Amino acid sequence: MELTAGFPARTRGWLALWPVLTLGLLALAIPTLISVATQSWTREEGVHGPLVLATAGWLIWRRWGEIVANARPGHLGLAGGVVVLAAAVYAFGRAFGFLLLEAGGLYIAGVAIAYALIGWRMLRRLWFPILYLGFAVPLPGWLLDSLTLPLKYVVSDVVTAIMSRLGYPIVQVGVTLYIAQYQLLVEDACAGLNSIISLTAMSLFYIYLMHNASWRYALILVTLVLPIAILANVVRVIILVLVTYYLGDEMAQGYLHDGAGLVTFVSALLLIFAIDWLLTPLRRLLTRGADAKPA
Repeated sequence: MELTAGFPARTRGWLALWPVLTLGLLALAIPTLISVATQSWTREEGVHGPLVLATAGWLIWRRWGEIVANARPGHLGLAGGVVVLAAAVYAFGRAFGFLLLEAGGLYIAGVAIAYALIGWRMLRRLWFPILYLGFAVPLPGWLLDSLTLPLKYVVSDVVTAIMSRLGYPIVQVGVTLYIAQYQLLVEDACAGLNSIISLTAMSLFYIYLMHNASWRYALILVTLVLPIAILANVVRVIILVLVTYYLGDEMAQGYLHDGAGLVTFVSALLLIFAIDWLLTPLRRLLTRGADAKPA
């Protein structure tokens, strides 16, 4: 299939240069993808990266006919200015090892080029794939730690209260739990909270596919992501505390620690699916209410 067929003449003129544009983008994108893959995708908070890239590409591809039919080239001067600024951010991030700036600059440049080819109206229709693709830009670890530290205190408080009521000899000092002769740092044991970005990205993808027509209901599900993440990590820390108490610190910090992270993420995602199923009557009510409104 000819990918440029059906586009306006001006857009086809730019797309005729696609080999040059593609080679230029690949020259920038490939080193960045390698850096992101080795520095972010191998960590718990970045495992969603490949999935986001693949599913965002699929979301755009499935609407290719709509893109071709409605493409209206944007203002070249505006797009070019944004690309120049994005390139400067990219170069700075690449030169000084700031992965967020490097990947973010590449992302902004890509959006600007898309605007130049298809215009603002079509870009606005593709708001979700574009926003969703932004989750592939990795956040620095220090920022994630700063954002999730208050949540780790919440998890520590809840775990301590539950284990104390169950009769376990547990004491909390900040985000450190002491049980018997063992010490458990919740900041590490609760590292699954860093995967809240992954959980949010996958939840948004699911909500968009299943309930794009009902934005009110979709908003309800989005607001549940954070409480579900906290609940899942409370369960994770309780499991690690019990393993530490009965089997020792080495067992808890070994493969069970990493396995608990995967179980936490999958469990949280399944819990969102289950809540969505339980809230089916509410979804139908909101959908009927929206349909009943006069046009």
